[in-house]
Amino acid sequence: MTWPITTLSIVLVVLSFTLTAFILLHRSRGGGLSDLFGGGMTTSTSGTSSAERMLDRLTVIIGLLWLACIIGLLVLYRATA
Repeated sequence: MTWPITTLSIVLVVLSFTLTAFILLHRSRGGGLSDLFGGGMTTSTSGTSSAERMLDRLTVIIGLLWLACIIGLLVLYRATA
């Protein structure tokens, strides 16, 4: 393995853990799988706070970076094969 593949692989692992943590931090909106296990018993407040909007944006950014790393690894593996 070359150093770009190793570097992107490490970045991908870090982004995967970060993306998982950000997804788990989101509040349940109801109607999903969490309702099956009793997650829908919380009361929903109207509107979203600025922290939730920032968490949404960060989750999308981390998700796009994660996808870019996967595509980058695909290109690098194709180039070395």
